Amino acid sequence: MIRVVNRVLLALIGLALLCAGGLVLARGLGWAVPSWWPYSGPHDVLLSRADRERYRTDGWWWPAVIAGLAVVVVLALWWLLSQLRRSRPAEVLVDSGDGQGALLRGRALESVLEDDAESLDGVARAKVRLMGRRSGPSARIRLLLEPHASPRRSVNRLTDEALTHARDSTGLAALPAEVRLRAARHGAERVT
Repeated sequence: MIRVVNRVLLALIGLALLCAGGLVLARGLGWAVPSWWPYSGPHDVLLSRADRERYRTDGWWWPAVIAGLAVVVVLALWWLLSQLRRSRPAEVLVDSGDGQGALLRGRALESVLEDDAESLDGVARAKVRLMGRRSGPSARIRLLLEPHASPRRSVNRLTDEALTHARDSTGLAALPAEVRLRAARHGAERVT
């Protein structure tokens, strides 16, 4: 949900800045602008001569302004690129033995890992998400353990069975995993 809100806000801010820049450019080229725009006259400027020359004698002013604006632009671009970056590999490169390799859908590998983890004794539900590059993915695994399950035994079996099976079948040298455990809630038992 936060990603959706983040992207919507980024799009709205970008659209507002694009419209404001377009209106300033249109006014500078002598085109008509809406009447509500504050700089609609032919002699209106964004910064008056007095505003521009106020700190001209101070040698620090304009370098500081330019450096501040450069930092803002770099941070805005970094934020934009981080929004567009995909954190999940769509495909995993599988060693097929012929030297070229094959591509396996990332969601298919996630689904197989989830099924293998849920088949383990003591695991009620599993959620797997692949991260990283397609040539060297890693897994984030969330396990919902049943009340009687031993966390150590469940993690050991997950490592020895499900992750080893996935690593061997894809031909990956390593498949690092981050496992998060949570215990399932169970109702109170009544003694009669």
